[in-house]
Amino acid sequence: MKPAMKDAMTIARSPLPRLLALTAALTGAAVCLGAPGLAQGNGLALLDTLTKGEWTIKYRDGAPERRICLRSGTELIQLKHKQTDCNRFVVEDSAARVTVQYTCPGNGYGRTSIRRETPSLIQLESQGIVDGMPFQMAAEARRTGTC
Repeated sequence: MKPAMKDAMTIARSPLPRLLALTAALTGAAVCLGAPGLAQGNGLALLDTLTKGEWTIKYRDGAPERRICLRSGTELIQLKHKQTDCNRFVVEDSAARVTVQYTCPGNGYGRTSIRRETPSLIQLESQGIVDGMPFQMAAEARRTGTC
């Protein structure tokens, strides 16, 4: 057997390559498992870019318009759940779209997606359970003034 081939076989049988492969696999798993935690930051990129003030929400199902005062943008996440003690989990957080899933103890849960078209125009979709009943809504929200 040639010396170079013998050296390669010795390296292949040593624990070092297996240790390196295991380290790489564990590092990759840690990054993947840690990724949801990265989305749990304090701010939501899209909501920070919206123009503050009065917003009018027009529901696609013909329900009456609703006006809200947008101070932080988080007011758009729980339009059906008024409680403040809901637990939130950020599913997606980018400059163009945000998706948040939330659970309100004793009053159901929801999942809201917000897509930004401009700093004063967004598209909303939300669904979940409130007061024991399912809901699903789609709407457009636009800044309409100050509050």
